[in-house]
Amino acid sequence: MAITRDDVLKVLSTVTVDAAGTTLPASGRLSQVVVDPTNRVMFSILIDPSEAERFEPIRRRAEGAILATPGVSGVFASLTSERGPNQPAPPQAPAPGRPAAPPPRTGPALPGVRHIVAVASGKGGVGKSTTACNLALALSAQGLKVGLLDADIYGPSVPKLFGLSGKPRVIAERLLAPMEGFGIKVMSIGFLIEAETAMIWRGPMVQSAITQMLREVAWGELDILVVDMPPGTGDAQLTMAQATPLSGAVIVSTPQDLALIDARRGVTMFRKVAVPILGVIENMATFVCPHCGTASHIFGHGGARAEAERLEVPFLGEVPLNMTIRETSDAGRPVVAVDPDGPHARVYREIAAKLWANLTGGPAPRAAPRIVIE
Repeated sequence: MAITRDDVLKVLSTVTVDAAGTTLPASGRLSQVVVDPTNRVMFSILIDPSEAERFEPIRRRAEGAILATPGVSGVFASLTSERGPNQPAPPQAPAPGRPAAPPPRTGPALPGVRHIVAVASGKGGVGKSTTACNLALALSAQGLKVGLLDADIYGPSVPKLFGLSGKPRVIAERLLAPMEGFGIKVMSIGFLIEAETAMIWRGPMVQSAITQMLREVAWGELDILVVDMPPGTGDAQLTMAQATPLSGAVIVSTPQDLALIDARRGVTMFRKVAVPILGVIENMATFVCPHCGTASHIFGHGGARAEAERLEVPFLGEVPLNMTIRETSDAGRPVVAVDPDGPHARVYREIAAKLWANLTGGPAPRAAPRIVIE
């Protein structure tokens, strides 16, 4: 039985948003309703950030009503303060003569999670996911409780990087247990779809999927949740930046000018939504020939450091372009996990230490000795 947009709107007309009985579709707050070929329904509700607490029960009622509709296979419903083309702007006019403040981040913090840090890049292909993966492992090696959320809906890489497969376990109604790899709690859309499935999703669907992976997963007690962001500065990034209390963001870039142009856009976006920049990482900085030992700067060198200085944000360090990092990543055995005392793991640990210091103003707790079982 195919579900149509009209079917969804009819059901949502039973959900009211105020004492006067205004229905959700009539309120002007409903985004475009999307129904995918598997009868999964996606929509978002426009709110002012100050209305988040009042509208969360309404979101749940709307979600439950759709989920109870025969033929519906799933629902992604979220609150958003992002204005669509046919939606009114939230009533937030600044006082005369005062500049508008950056859009505030909304939504409660995740219970038990001290810090949420986004690892982002202005463009794809700069090694952001590999960096996020090894950075999370390096933070764990310092004695921290770490989770990793793969928010790259269109190109989830974390299952491959961690060598994980299978489906997350359902532990309660609408609550998933994260997967675990190398002592880190992991969640990715890649666990929920077939490996070769093309994610042909519109903005509201992406926003809802990220929100659910963030809030409907039993993360437990974490010192830090590292979020591998999708490249660019679109819907997914704004969802994370505005609907989540991010403690800060890390920008990954290669040294060449083409990548740095997009890295600047990433810094600008996070600044506009009032998310602190914790630092910039230069990836693929130097290649050392394994045969002759000659160092080559294939993508240039020092560009990200110079850009960080120009933008007045911290520079966290350089990661070399090395076959070992690539080979271990492809094998699902990240270099920080399988060679924790090697030179490449040391680079990531030093970057992780700087990141944690920038985040908290102090060093991470000392890690207990580890017993590695092959």
